[in-house]
Amino acid sequence: MDNTERAPLQKPDLKLGLIGDNITQSSAPRLHQIAGAMTGISVRYDLLIPAVREETFLEVFETAQNEGYRGLNITLPYKEKVVPLVQLDDPVLRAIGAVNTVLFSPHGAVGQNTDYTGFKAAYRAARGTKSPQQVMIIGSGGAGRAIAFGLADLGAEGLHLIDTDGDKAHALARDLAHVFPKLDITTGHKVTERPTEVTGLVNATPMGMVGYGGAPMDAAHMSGAEWVFDAVYTPLETPFLQAARSYGMEIISGWELFFFQGVHAWRHFAGCPVDEAELRAKLLHG
Repeated sequence: MDNTERAPLQKPDLKLGLIGDNITQSSAPRLHQIAGAMTGISVRYDLLIPAVREETFLEVFETAQNEGYRGLNITLPYKEKVVPLVQLDDPVLRAIGAVNTVLFSPHGAVGQNTDYTGFKAAYRAARGTKSPQQVMIIGSGGAGRAIAFGLADLGAEGLHLIDTDGDKAHALARDLAHVFPKLDITTGHKVTERPTEVTGLVNATPMGMVGYGGAPMDAAHMSGAEWVFDAVYTPLETPFLQAARSYGMEIISGWELFFFQGVHAWRHFAGCPVDEAELRAKLLHG
């Protein structure tokens, strides 16, 4: 090696991004930059909003792939749209039909779903080994699909799927039944159709998010449930969670899903773990 040649980097820099429509307040860049600082990796994390870039989702995705991004996070409303563009090695991921993490390699784009693994980790951290029992999931889009499969993996006895788009709820029910044939699955259009045996309530819609507002159901219809989960984490305290607190229910916040899906995505992107306790402390208090 002559004197003008640079020594190779001990650890590679990571160029990452998030594609979504309503992401200006996302904490994903901060999570990955902190994880990088903790592990000695310099991270660039871009917010890639198709409308701002005046490009289609496909154009943004292809540009990232061609410009040397190591990987992408994918959020609303593109988690299902990205599926045809990636390789899915796990049959469960193919059944979920939604992707929130993409890794680019010389062999193409590989899809992962850390909403699915992250939800399971968030649930266990909050409720330990308690069974989810009977759960009503409001929303059958990308987030709802990942959470539904996660709940089935966690041993849920039954899932009641609510979506104003009946076709989406029925499609999710069909795909769940294929993987979990013994799972009790029902569908409906209205949150007022909650079966009496339901003890868990899940919001897998954007309702309550900054830019959307509102709540997925009236507080009066929540009475009698034991635990709730809200996939929304901006803001941290949504009207849905406020109503749950007023009833004394166990709460799993959307921030917990954000944290664990981010930790799992980091492992895919960087190929190394990060100290979860330290990362959590830095995100919350740093």
